[in-house]
Amino acid sequence: MLADSAIVLDFETTGLYCDQGDRVTEIAALRVRGNCIVERFETLVNCGIRIPSYISKFTGITQSMVDAAPQASGVFRALLEFIGADTVIAHNAGFDQGFLDSECRRWGLRHQVPEFICSLQIARRLLPEMKSHALGCLASRLGIPFTPGAHRAAVDATVTANVLFRAVDMVKSRFALPAVDVHTLRRFVGFETAELAMANAA
Repeated sequence: MLADSAIVLDFETTGLYCDQGDRVTEIAALRVRGNCIVERFETLVNCGIRIPSYISKFTGITQSMVDAAPQASGVFRALLEFIGADTVIAHNAGFDQGFLDSECRRWGLRHQVPEFICSLQIARRLLPEMKSHALGCLASRLGIPFTPGAHRAAVDATVTANVLFRAVDMVKSRFALPAVDVHTLRRFVGFETAELAMANAA
């Protein structure tokens, strides 16, 4: 179980490239502690631009849905308040962190959110034999329920949280640790495993 709280975050967007004008259309942020989701922040986002038809087909998020959603400036202000001082964990974290930074710059919001922890990198280190560490593949490998083709923020964030819970158990068992917190996970991603074992034995 995770010894402290963290935020599992997932964005749906209009495309892949925040530096080319793509925007966030949906947010799911789940506060996790132990092996439970203890609080949720979920909303569509009025991003102020047109959603490409292929994105709507991929995610199921339509233009009318985002047009009726809360404005992005207020949503991201509320998201930062929800995150607070917690560490953020995301699958392929560079993508989500890039969009968070882009939206905060757009709306003049300052945040102190440190570098995200990437659950994709954790999975790669724990399960190097897998050819793909996409959420669907991990869910199948770990026996986690998953709706193929859902591509919605709440679905993906929930699966990521469940992958995280399994990963924490695996790290704890592999290194015979009494507990695993976010600092241990960050070291696991950044250190060689022998260094992590030595650090926890010191």
